[in-house]
Amino acid sequence: MNLDNRIKSFELLGDLLRRFHENSCDREILPLVMAARFAYAQNPWFTPEHIRLALNSLGELLKSENLSAWLSKYHQKLAEPVTQKTIGVVLAGNIPAVGFHDFLCVLISGNKLKAKLSSSDALLLPAMAEILTGYFPEWKEQISFTNGMLEHFDAIIATGSDNTSRYFEYYFGKYQHIIRKTRNSVAVISGEENENVMQNMANDIMQYFGMGCRSISKLYVPKGYDFLLLTKALGKFEYYCNHNKYRNNYDYSKSIFLVNRIPFIDTGYLLFKEDPSIKSRIAVLHYQYYSNITNILDDLNTKMDSIQCVVCNSSFPLPCVMPGKAQQPALWEYADNVDTLDFLLS
Repeated sequence: MNLDNRIKSFELLGDLLRRFHENSCDREILPLVMAARFAYAQNPWFTPEHIRLALNSLGELLKSENLSAWLSKYHQKLAEPVTQKTIGVVLAGNIPAVGFHDFLCVLISGNKLKAKLSSSDALLLPAMAEILTGYFPEWKEQISFTNGMLEHFDAIIATGSDNTSRYFEYYFGKYQHIIRKTRNSVAVISGEENENVMQNMANDIMQYFGMGCRSISKLYVPKGYDFLLLTKALGKFEYYCNHNKYRNNYDYSKSIFLVNRIPFIDTGYLLFKEDPSIKSRIAVLHYQYYSNITNILDDLNTKMDSIQCVVCNSSFPLPCVMPGKAQQPALWEYADNVDTLDFLLS
């Protein structure tokens, strides 16, 4: 399939994703509607709300102007004759369709995709592939999924935890590879944020139950900071405690803190804990006080290999994401800051 058709196919998919709703009767997206229903039945973390949020966000990414802006950097390489490779991809499953960007990169580069699905998210990407192949049958020879061992590939992209990454290095180290480990995101609060900024920050903390690598798991706050404005903004997510799995995590962490006499702030649905670690449990948000920016920079510089993005509303001497945008990365904002498309075109 030539490049123009590859781009057109994803523009079409983007249009369909923007129309996605879990109660839709639109025949064009019916495979995805059914996959979403079964995905929620198989994995209660994938609520209809979060699946819709994820798929609509992907639809926005696939607008023509976004694809053009993204691919313009690679115009010369994409114009060259394709020496097609088979790319193995080990997909994560922490939030709905989290592996879509790798799916897109492999296919838009003209390579074949051989993907190992996560048991937590085994339905959404195959449904998108079904839609693509329905309009562009040429994709059928380019896309394959497996629940078993990945074999017969030329290069590998694998995403997992710090523990699984060691196994990935062992099994896949002899191939060209991108191997991703656990990452979390942090936010720097100046204390001058208004209510609107805090509403956006709350989304970055709580969307997808805080389970994404771009979910804020730790705050840097000025000494003496009053959390009132933030907790007020977070209140819209109080309903999470009606979700059984989330509630179990909240209750467990709260009981551990009480038994061990660990100080915490309790909102009734989210626990604030002063902690230097950037990684926090579900339903727990870490925070750390600072007195000047130098303190933050020193701390971040020692932890950058574990940080996916930094969220900040004001000027900051490191690359930052504006509040409300952490869960909406652009096509050129690559996981772990490793240019996946350049890797595939090399």
